[in-house]
Amino acid sequence: MQMDDRKKRILRAIVQDYIASAEPIGSRTIARKFDLGVSPATIRNEMSDLEELGLIEQPHTSAGRIPSDAGYRYYVDFLMDPPCLGDQEKVLIERETARRIHEIQEVINQTSKLLSQLTSLTSVIMGPQNGKSLFSKMYFLPYQPGQAIMVVVKENGVVENHIVDIGEDVEAEELQKVADVLNRKMQGHSLHDVRKSLLHEIYSELSRQRHLLDSALAMLEPIINEDDSDHDHIYLGGALNMLNQPEFRDLDKVKGLLKALEEDGRLKKLLSTEQHGLRVSIGGENRLEEFQDCSVISASLRYNGELFGVVGILGPTRMDYAKAMAIVDYTTRRLNRILRNRRGP
Repeated sequence: MQMDDRKKRILRAIVQDYIASAEPIGSRTIARKFDLGVSPATIRNEMSDLEELGLIEQPHTSAGRIPSDAGYRYYVDFLMDPPCLGDQEKVLIERETARRIHEIQEVINQTSKLLSQLTSLTSVIMGPQNGKSLFSKMYFLPYQPGQAIMVVVKENGVVENHIVDIGEDVEAEELQKVADVLNRKMQGHSLHDVRKSLLHEIYSELSRQRHLLDSALAMLEPIINEDDSDHDHIYLGGALNMLNQPEFRDLDKVKGLLKALEEDGRLKKLLSTEQHGLRVSIGGENRLEEFQDCSVISASLRYNGELFGVVGILGPTRMDYAKAMAIVDYTTRRLNRILRNRRGP
C-alpha cells in the first residue's frame, strides 16, 4: 500500500491535532478543521488504510484515531516542518548559558532547568564525564590563616574547588611551587595515570613541602579514584512536568516512570552516547520499558573530539517534536561553542 499525498496530509493532520489537543480525532473533525478538499467518507477510508499500515490506532474508549509510534516516526522523518526556533527563545538560551561560563557544571545545571521551562517537558542532561577528564592545571588562593582554596581545572572545563590545610607558617612562594610542580607533572594526563606513575617524581621535587603536598593530594584523592564508567552526572529538570501531561495523570501508570527518573543508571541507558547530531527515539524504540510511552530527543556534547555529555528532552510521544528538536539542537550547539572556546579561568 502506497503512502500517496492524500494519506500523508491526513496523517499529518492527525498527528498535529493530537499533539495540540491530546484527544483522538475522527474523519468529520479532520474535514472540518483541515482544508483537505475531500469528504469525511473519503477521509474515513484513508484512515482505515493508515490504520492497516500501523501508522494510526484506535483507543478502546473512542471512535477517533491517534498516531502510533510508527506514525510519529513517519511524521518526524517525512512530514514535519523543519525545526525552527524563535528569536526570543534563542536570546533566552544565549543569556542563560553565558552567565557562568567558567563553571561548566553550573552552566549545565542551569541549562537543564531552562530546557524544561522552554518545553514544559522533562530535561535530562548527562555530563561531564569526570573520570575520563585530563588534568589541565591547578592553583591556590589564600583563604584564612592555615588554609587555602585549591582550584583544580580539568581539560574538559570542569572546575573543582577544595579547602586544604596548609599550616600557619606556609608562605605564598611555597604554595606557588607546589602548584608549579603539579601543573608541570600532571598536565595532559588522566588522573588515573597520575596516581600510577607520577606521584613518586612529584614527591621527589617537593620533599621540603611534604606536609603541604600531602594535604593537596588528600584533596585530589577522591578525584584520582573516580571510576571512569560510573561518574557521569545526571542533571534532571522539570521531572514533575510529566504529571501535567494527560497521558500520565493516572498515577498507577506513571509510578514506574517517576521511579525510573530517580535512578541515574536508568537515565544513562536512556541517552545514546554514540550519537552525532540530533537523535529522536519514539515510544517503543526506547530500550527501557518504563520509557516506552515516551519520546526522547537528544544530542551530544563534545570537547576536543571526545564525548563530554548528552542533552536530552523526555516527554510523551504526543509532544511538539519540531519545537523540542529546535530547542535541543540550538542549546547543544550553544554549549558546544562554549566548550570549544573554553580556556579555563
